[in-house]
Amino acid sequence: MDRLDHLRIFLRIAQCSSFTLAADQLGLPRASVSGALQQLEARLGARLLHRTTRRVRLTAEGESLLERARSLVHGMEALEQQFSAAGQGLRGRLRVEMPSRIAHRLVAPALPEFLARHPGVELELGSSDRAVDLVHDGVDCALRVGPLAPSSLVARPLGSFAVISCASPRYLARHGTPRDMHDLLTQQHRQVNYAAAAGGRYAPWEWTEDGRTRSAMLPGDVAAGNVETYIACALAGVGLVQVPAYDVQDHLESGALVEVLSPWCPPALPVHLVYPHRRHLADRVQAFGHWIEDLLRPHLDRAAS
Repeated sequence: MDRLDHLRIFLRIAQCSSFTLAADQLGLPRASVSGALQQLEARLGARLLHRTTRRVRLTAEGESLLERARSLVHGMEALEQQFSAAGQGLRGRLRVEMPSRIAHRLVAPALPEFLARHPGVELELGSSDRAVDLVHDGVDCALRVGPLAPSSLVARPLGSFAVISCASPRYLARHGTPRDMHDLLTQQHRQVNYAAAAGGRYAPWEWTEDGRTRSAMLPGDVAAGNVETYIACALAGVGLVQVPAYDVQDHLESGALVEVLSPWCPPALPVHLVYPHRRHLADRVQAFGHWIEDLLRPHLDRAAS
C-alpha cells in the first residue's frame, strides 16, 4: 500500500466509526486496515483515532487531518480520471440506494444501457423503503422520495411524483365508490395501512383541499411494510391506497385498479438525489446522477418540485 491508500483507509474508518465495517466495505482483512492506520499514525507522529471496544472516534489531530485527507484523495482520483487512457472511461465501485419499487420497475430494466456506456463501473444497487445512513454505510448517493428530514446531506431536487388514490374493482363493488371526501370519511371505507418503519406509525390518508394538505386516519384491516405488498393488498381488494401514479400505471390501464377521488388527490412527492458531501464528487457518481435524472424525467412533474 502507498501513502494515498493509507489515507483512503483512514477516511473509510472515520466514515464508518468502525475498523470492521471499514474492512468489509474496502474488501480488506481487518488486520490490513488496522496496520495501515498504525503506519499512517507512525509517519505523522500523531494519534488519529481513539479506539474502544465499542466505538472509534477521531482525535483532535484526526479531525484536523480529515478534510485535508479527503481533498488529497479526491483530488488524486480526479487527476487520475482526467489523464486516464483515452477510451478507458469511468472506473470504480459505485454504491447507490433507492426505494425498492423504483429499483425494480424503472432502474434495473434500464441498467444494461448504463453499464454498456460505463463498462468500468461496478455498481452496487441497494433497494429498500427505509432510509439508510449514507455515511455509515459508505453509500455514494441515494434517491429519496418524499419530504427530506433535516440532515447534513447534500440534496439535488429532481422533480416530484404525482400521487393518486385507487382501489380494485372488487373493493369498490363491495364498499361503493366514494364520490367525495364526505363519502370517504363517513361510509366506513378501509385503507391499506402503510408503515415504512417496523413498528412505526401508519401513514394517514391525505388530500389537497383549498390549497391545503389535509389528513385523516381511515380504519384498516392490514398493514404493509413495503410498497410492493401495499399495492398487492390493493389488488386483492383489501382497501384503498395512495401511490405514485407511475407505480400503478399498468394496473390502471388493465383495469385491475381504478383511480378514485381525483379532485382530492394527495400532495405530490418530491424526489431528490442526495450525497454525503458536496465537494469532489467522483465522476462516476456525477455520471450516475445525470443518467438517473434522464431516466426518471418522463415520470416526474418538474413544476411541482
